[in-house]
Amino acid sequence: MDLTKIKGPSFLKELTEKELNDLAKDIRQFIIESVSQTGGHLSSNLGIVELTIALHYVFNSPEDKIFFDVGHQCYVHKILTGRAKDFTHLRKFNGLSGFQKRCESKHDVWEAGHSSTALSAAVAMAIARDLNKESFSIVPVVGDGAIVGGESLEALNHLGSINNKVILILNDNQMSISKSIGGMNNFLNNVRMSNTYNKMKDDYRSILQHGKLGEGVYKATKYIKDFIKRGFINDTIFEDFGIDYLGPVDGHNIVELIRVLQLAQKNKKSVVVHVVTEKGKGYSFAENDQEGKWHGTPPFNVKNGRVLSSGNSSKKSWSEIISDQVLQWMKIDKDIVSITPAMIKGSAMNTLFKVFPERCFDVGIAEEHALTFTAGLSISQKKPFISVYSSFLQRAYDQINHDIARMDLPCLCSIDRAGIVGEDGPTHHGVFDVSILSPIPNIVLFAPKDARELRQFVNTAFHNFNKPYFIRIPRGSIDDIKVDYNNQLELGTWTIESCKDDYKMTLICYGDNVEKIKTIIKSKHLNIRIINARFIKPIDEDMVHKIFTENDKPILVYETILKTGSLGSILLTYCNEKHILRTFEHIALADHYSKQGSVQEIYDDEKIDLDTVINKCEELMNGKKEN
Repeated sequence: MDLTKIKGPSFLKELTEKELNDLAKDIRQFIIESVSQTGGHLSSNLGIVELTIALHYVFNSPEDKIFFDVGHQCYVHKILTGRAKDFTHLRKFNGLSGFQKRCESKHDVWEAGHSSTALSAAVAMAIARDLNKESFSIVPVVGDGAIVGGESLEALNHLGSINNKVILILNDNQMSISKSIGGMNNFLNNVRMSNTYNKMKDDYRSILQHGKLGEGVYKATKYIKDFIKRGFINDTIFEDFGIDYLGPVDGHNIVELIRVLQLAQKNKKSVVVHVVTEKGKGYSFAENDQEGKWHGTPPFNVKNGRVLSSGNSSKKSWSEIISDQVLQWMKIDKDIVSITPAMIKGSAMNTLFKVFPERCFDVGIAEEHALTFTAGLSISQKKPFISVYSSFLQRAYDQINHDIARMDLPCLCSIDRAGIVGEDGPTHHGVFDVSILSPIPNIVLFAPKDARELRQFVNTAFHNFNKPYFIRIPRGSIDDIKVDYNNQLELGTWTIESCKDDYKMTLICYGDNVEKIKTIIKSKHLNIRIINARFIKPIDEDMVHKIFTENDKPILVYETILKTGSLGSILLTYCNEKHILRTFEHIALADHYSKQGSVQEIYDDEKIDLDTVINKCEELMNGKKEN
């Protein structure tokens, strides 16, 4: 089938069983070929092909609300709702989003880039529907990794206490990004692997295949089914919440999926449909992936599975470097422990977990728990290191504020993927962490310019270990630089990176922008003093006071985060409090959500690219008045 000619999902209802299975094969191959060209979320979409087809076969989108937790597994949904023709621009600047996007299609009723939100939204939609005396179905698809998130469990608890019907699809592929962990995973394993129950379930399913007779048998024997489950395995968790349970169902058998979904559709109460799928199905490299390599991938060669982007093998990612420095410290200090909320591979913590499995903890997709867990370890005299993506850190704001900073508990937190991250778009850009963290007392917030400063800051944190230490690191790779354990930094100090006696202006920046700016200024022979404002909190008050009072030469503050709450805002407050009557130029992100695209495309679009910075510097040095 030519998938680019699909206009909407209604055609599915006219297809035979064979045609539906042929369509699934076509979609799976289309996704593999498309993602191999553009990059994107591969494994989750390959695993949900038959389920998405069955959902759109049984339900009537957009009248019925079908949506996906996190949203990166919506590629099949996008194809079936008429967007296959746009996949050449998937995740590209001004192209098709890699997540559900309400402005893209009437079939996208919810959008999110963080997990565990869909069921909360579904409960609200169900209540609103019933208040409006409407009758459509609400069908959130939630993964086994996302169902354990605190918000999912809170919503599940709420759903069990009301009579408003939701059909919750539990997509159980035993993976979040990497292998799923925890009590819920163990429970689902018990359900999948109980031979006694599954044998009875198969017999039970065969009865259900007989139309209305099957439906009658289901209603008449549900209490027997519940008794059987309680007698052989502990899988009553959803029914203990007051929600009916159907499954487990083979997530790659379209006919079986359709039958069970139709039964769920007719059920009077909220129901969980437990669907067992294989993440990466149809592509051997993704099927055999246990670490999450194929969860999200850059462009790759379909035949051999090799990533096409060359990269510089001599460089290391920022994540690898900080993990390596922590590893060296874990070797000499038995009290250091490491935590991740389901991001072992993404945060390059594989080696930590391999070398010190008893001192490394993956708490699953649960950022709130991860940060309070960090606080509990700290108050128990351990020295916790935790790595969290900037975009996900904001989910645990109260835990950072209330449980860590308020009690002034020592820890080291790596804010990974800080700044603009690219193709994942506005849900993943790490541009809010400075604004979030800077008002919180007791916190030390640092942004290294290179690997040396990164390793020095880790040393500083573990040598002193008397504060909540936070370090921002961007996505990308740099040259590694080793440092001695005793090589530390003085807290709150900035450095002058480039300066001649006759400098014409001062440029203040931090993070990896320092080295980028230095390189350009050197190549253009510009007489600019560069300040490495590496400590965003506390700032170097002595240097700041000198910069803003020593002369009237222009000052430019350059950041690649949201302007509100940024270092520029902090400096403005400082000048006001010290009664320093001085203005400065400020380049940073405006008050809106940035688009998806390559980092450079977003920088250009937002006017925070290096050419804009240099042009502004030249204007200031040539006498243009500050605004």
